[in-house]
Amino acid sequence: MTPELAARIKALLDYGLSQQDIATITGVNQGRVSEVNTGMRFPGIEPSQGELFN
Repeated sequence: MTPELAARIKALLDYGLSQQDIATITGVNQGRVSEVNTGMRFPGIEPSQGELFN
């Protein structure tokens, strides 16, 4: 998990995707997505402004 990936996950969450869908799109465990969502990982990172679905 990188800060860039966390920013992308936060943007996808803001877009309204489910944690399960984000895990599939990004290739990370759903638990890591949840940790980013709840602020346990990378709490100070802002959502990405770049390409979300690459």
